[in-house]
Amino acid sequence: MTDRVAAVDCGTNSIRLLIADVRADGRLTDVHREMRIVRLGQGVDATGSLAPQAIERTRVALAAYVARMREAGVGRVRMVATSAIRDAANRDEFFAMARAELGAVVTGAEAEMISGDEEARLSFAGAIGELSGTAGPFVVVDLGGGSTELVFGDSTGVRSAFSADIGCVRITERCLVDNPPTAEQVAAARAFAAERLAEAFTHVPVDGVRTWVGVAGTMTTLAAVALELPEYDSAKVHLTRLGFDRLHEVCDQLIAMDHDRRAALGPIHSGRVDVIGGGAVITEVLAEELSRRAGISELVVSEHDILDGIALSIA
Repeated sequence: MTDRVAAVDCGTNSIRLLIADVRADGRLTDVHREMRIVRLGQGVDATGSLAPQAIERTRVALAAYVARMREAGVGRVRMVATSAIRDAANRDEFFAMARAELGAVVTGAEAEMISGDEEARLSFAGAIGELSGTAGPFVVVDLGGGSTELVFGDSTGVRSAFSADIGCVRITERCLVDNPPTAEQVAAARAFAAERLAEAFTHVPVDGVRTWVGVAGTMTTLAAVALELPEYDSAKVHLTRLGFDRLHEVCDQLIAMDHDRRAALGPIHSGRVDVIGGGAVITEVLAEELSRRAGISELVVSEHDILDGIALSIA
């Protein structure tokens, strides 16, 4: 009998679902993937609390996911919450909502708040699954809405990991407030990113890294724009390799654009239009640091990430 599992990743900007079958060899076969922008972390950096409307947006999306799980015959589910929940004083309201919704598919199922370290390790497990071990050691970067995880390791596992308190939503709300941002705001954003990522690199030494793998919405969106896709296509984005010249070109363009010009680009999800510039700033700082510290000259973008890691953890 097929063992069908579901993974839910609830981040600062989006909530995502993976339903997968667990094969006899322990690997996953996708049944369904879905992403919705709910902006759970709206204003958390400034207020320290989840907004009621943000919790409600998340509830509506989760209810739809639960209905999909029931239709698919899911037997086990794991839902994790990350940066926005770690920072929120009223997180119990979120957990009560998630418990009520998830109970409709698996009795007693609850959302769990995971540490930045576990978030990093789950992302690493999902990201390198399809890459040859000879491409390692790897540094996997999961650039989210509120935090950015750096993980160093190889095919045998993780050697070091760190979660930096910087993401595309956090840096946008804090620094890039105008449309388009001013040169002074962009400079401030770069300085903020450099400061937060410098701490990450002290915990995650990258000497000897051979491959940089980027996961999550900012990275996949940058790849789709670089490929000049008319609309987002995950199959074409998956395992795209971007040389740093092209990466910097795309990032600089997106940072300088106003909202309407970004929105006119087909591959960018409407919920990412206002924060992709912030994600691009962080990505450029990462590229500069990895070039200087490890001689890396390209980014490999993977569609497989923490969702796959969550599913594997219960497979």
